Amino acid sequence: MGDIAIRFIIGGLFVTAFAVIGDLLKPKSFAGIFGAAPSVALATLGLTIAKNGNAYAALEARSMLAAAGALLVYCVLVTWLLKRDHLHALAATSSAILAWFIVAFGAWYVWLK
Repeated sequence: MGDIAIRFIIGGLFVTAFAVIGDLLKPKSFAGIFGAAPSVALATLGLTIAKNGNAYAALEARSMLAAAGALLVYCVLVTWLLKRDHLHALAATSSAILAWFIVAFGAWYVWLK
């Protein structure tokens, strides 16, 4: 239970800091991007370093980078399918999930295995 409370506090501080940074930038849509994922990742890495050491945290950081790359490919592909092919959202997201799996597990196989 202590780890959850620490993660909550650290995550909240980082969310606040990134929300302020995002609020200063234009367009305002950056506030959501800066408010969520970086703060959770930093809180998780901080707890991991404290609990399991630097080597394990480095492995988690590489995993986060691979997942972020897979998500980027997924988002670009969904956007392209929605704009170019005028697919419905369900069809675009369902078909793009295959690309996410290929990139995520490809990165795991090449980089993390």
